[in-house]
Amino acid sequence: MIRIGSGFCALAWFWAAAAGGVRAAETSATRPLTGLNTGGQAGAAVHPAPTPPAREGKVKVDQAAKFVHFRVGNKNVKSLYIDQGVVWVGTSSGVVRYNTKDDSFKLFDTKDGLLSNGMFYVGRVKGKIAVGTYGGGLSLLDEKSGQWKTYNIPEGLGDAFVYGVITARNGDIWIATWSGVNRVRGGHLDDRSKWDLYTVENTKGGLPNDWVYGLVEGRNGEIWLATEGGMARFANNRWENWNHARGLGASYERVKKDIAFKTDPSKQSVHHAKQKEEMGLGDVDVAYNPNYVVALATDANGQVWAGTWGGGLSRFDGKRWQSYTTAEGLPGNHVFSLHRDLDGKLWIGTNNGLTWWQNGKFAKGLTVADGLFANNVFAMSSSPDGALWVGSYGGVAHLRRGK
Repeated sequence: MIRIGSGFCALAWFWAAAAGGVRAAETSATRPLTGLNTGGQAGAAVHPAPTPPAREGKVKVDQAAKFVHFRVGNKNVKSLYIDQGVVWVGTSSGVVRYNTKDDSFKLFDTKDGLLSNGMFYVGRVKGKIAVGTYGGGLSLLDEKSGQWKTYNIPEGLGDAFVYGVITARNGDIWIATWSGVNRVRGGHLDDRSKWDLYTVENTKGGLPNDWVYGLVEGRNGEIWLATEGGMARFANNRWENWNHARGLGASYERVKKDIAFKTDPSKQSVHHAKQKEEMGLGDVDVAYNPNYVVALATDANGQVWAGTWGGGLSRFDGKRWQSYTTAEGLPGNHVFSLHRDLDGKLWIGTNNGLTWWQNGKFAKGLTVADGLFANNVFAMSSSPDGALWVGSYGGVAHLRRGK
């Protein structure tokens, strides 16, 4: 079992990429981080003032310290990807490459050829590092030349906002956007004729919402999609979808006493106001929408897990959905990220810390008191040594297996 304390060491380290730079390392005391960020971000730990920014260089990591911090400033870490000792950190102000072998780092942003600094996705596509951006399309990096190649609407992309990418076992590349989902048949990105776009309109409602936030391939090759209007499945060229009326997400009555965010999104934008009306949430005046799925994963048994916006965590066993909330041990009812590690363990990142699913229940949650940089967990990735990397508002926590 992985745990904080005698069996699990927490090493938290961060970059500060605000204002065009990456800040050098800061070493904290060897005690758990506690308290709140004075900037008003709930659930964030207190950290020393950062040093002046740098775009690239090296950092010194004190392996004897329990907590070592590298900050990203007042930015969200939205995606993490680990590949051969290199950690890629997608933030709302660029993507950072950190080499764990020599502690070197480099920030990539619009100064390096990207069209946007906001990162939603980092991974590999066609053997190249790829980033899905906030308004700048999908960009692939040639690591030898340092040049980025961008695929955007003219190349066939449904929208310049790219939330996720997967390469299916049959070679198809699926791209989640805010205007539907692309399928690039055979992975032929440079052949415009191979690009398909699926929307609510052309699937006749099979895709329940055009804002697609997550993708995962199921055990039998089916493609699961997380959207703002529920879950969808594409299998054998047929669509099926599920929303709250079909069992997705916990009811408002179950969670209303434990909703962390009290601001009504419908009062912030026309889009959310329309969505609230369409989904019959007119009587709800807090951040709750069980149809809004922002995290998606499959477990070792092939079951599908969906993290919702205030409606807790839902699991599909092939026949029906079952929802879990704080009443069942979930740290928070807003589930921002899901991750299956190399041992098959399912990790759940929420607005109030991190937990994992074991033996049919949730483990005791981890928070800033246990080594997280902040209690809001937006991204996770695993390294071959069994370590877990956790992205939050302001930075990344590196949780290592104890001996």
